[in-house]
Amino acid sequence: MKRMIVKIDETLCTGCGACVKGCHGGALQLVDGKARIVDEDYCDGLGACLGECPAGAITLEEREIGVSTTTSAAITSKEREIVHTGVSTTTSTAITSEKREAEHACCIDSTQLNQFPIQLRLVNPGAGFLKNSDLILAADCTAYVYSNFHHRFLKNNSLVIACPKLDHAADLYVEKLTAMIDISSIHTLTVILMEVPCCSGLLQIAQQALASARRKIPIKKIVVGINGALQTEEVVVSIPPSP
Repeated sequence: MKRMIVKIDETLCTGCGACVKGCHGGALQLVDGKARIVDEDYCDGLGACLGECPAGAITLEEREIGVSTTTSAAITSKEREIVHTGVSTTTSTAITSEKREAEHACCIDSTQLNQFPIQLRLVNPGAGFLKNSDLILAADCTAYVYSNFHHRFLKNNSLVIACPKLDHAADLYVEKLTAMIDISSIHTLTVILMEVPCCSGLLQIAQQALASARRKIPIKKIVVGINGALQTEEVVVSIPPSP
């Protein structure tokens, strides 16, 4: 399958590392003093790293998706300590563990999930558990990154999950969410995203579904940071009360 991927001109690359910090997907690393793609699957093709390169060494091109095993194997153990934020995994783990310790204690062996399935592809828009519910539309990664996901978001709510980058089903998802709004009469839609750029596609899917639906409901957006903390929570579509 072809899609947009960054291309690095090694003759221009100075190895400054600015693009690595600007790559939210973790697709870039410094290898032998040059920026290189370590996994094309992680490149979202949005080009956020282009503006970070002072040498103009990065462009976008359309090509077949593949994984550079040679480059991946060339990454040293020291380089593997640097994640796409530029923070060592040791530091990141320590910060996360300290912040989540209290939450972990209350969440062990406890679930708030009221239904199955949860993958948006598999959920029937007319399923009984959706009727008159408050629906959570969550990016796949969020429940793994935010440790208190069940107790913070799932209690008394319905859930569907999706990945706007990997699922390649945007039209299907818009159609299903539209049906959930109209047929199942969901009350509210909360979209939970990761802070990475590719996740914004999930909010766009929700907004397109609302635009296509006969009923109008509020949409809330919640953003989870890659360090496990909630970054923002805001209502992006509000419905004024009836006069």
